[in-house]
Amino acid sequence: MRLGVLDVGSNTVHLLVVEAHPGARPIPTASHKSVLRLMRYLEPDGSISAEGVAAILTAVGDAASAARQAGIEELLAFATSAIREAANGEAVLDLVERDTGVRLQVLSGDDESRLTYLAVRRWYGWSAGRLLLFDIGGGSLEIAQGIDEVPDVARSLPLGAGRSTISFLPDDPPSPEQVARLRAHARAVLGKAVEAFRDLPAPNHVVGSSKTIRSLARLAGSIEDGYGDSDRSILTREGLDDWTPRLARIPADARPALPGITVDRTFQIVAGAVVLSEAMRAFDVDELEVSPWALREGLILRRLDRLS
Repeated sequence: MRLGVLDVGSNTVHLLVVEAHPGARPIPTASHKSVLRLMRYLEPDGSISAEGVAAILTAVGDAASAARQAGIEELLAFATSAIREAANGEAVLDLVERDTGVRLQVLSGDDESRLTYLAVRRWYGWSAGRLLLFDIGGGSLEIAQGIDEVPDVARSLPLGAGRSTISFLPDDPPSPEQVARLRAHARAVLGKAVEAFRDLPAPNHVVGSSKTIRSLARLAGSIEDGYGDSDRSILTREGLDDWTPRLARIPADARPALPGITVDRTFQIVAGAVVLSEAMRAFDVDELEVSPWALREGLILRRLDRLS
């Protein structure tokens, strides 16, 4: 069947169209993306501004039109932390359904973490052993660890790259003092979260997913031979920490000239680097491998599991 997955995230509205069959890997056939950066539209009371709501309606409407043109049989549409946590989130969901015909399912932070973990587990298979996963979105950082298809522990933390940029790095480029404050905040939040993982066995394999981590790996990581036709993208904490202060000195509009830094991530890549560095430090991780699959693929796999 031809499935569409519509992800209304904190940074982008992304439609992925795949050919999907139970027991087979989903094959992407089309993609449609709008840059949203919802965090800029948050009012002091935590609601999404009228301008932000209009941007959501336009982006979802465009994606729904692209989905129809792609001939999808089913659309899996979901929203993550920005709408989930907005004071007017329910009203926004109703407006989206009324204006576009798309009803967005709101995923909890723990659901995001579990679904992303499922996708990563399927990608790497049982031979990878116990997995530790980091996934950095615009609004939240997801962390999960386990050895089966359901993680033993899954947590969602308010350390997304977009949220952290708005809250701690208002200047472009940010000052060293701003970066230091974000680093201290991330360290404190992660210090509490790591307690939930303390009694688990050490992971056999550490994985990072999300566009932010893929971008950082292209900039500061390395490529190694993998299995089949896929290379392995590796990011070390040493390489990340070497690049982070240099990134922070470069204005956002100049960062896309660097390898891996795209226009839609340029404003929040410094915050993403700081948060990932502190996450790796909190969990005593020296390097991670980057997964090409993440939340969208997790939703597809769960839907296929139900079909079979």
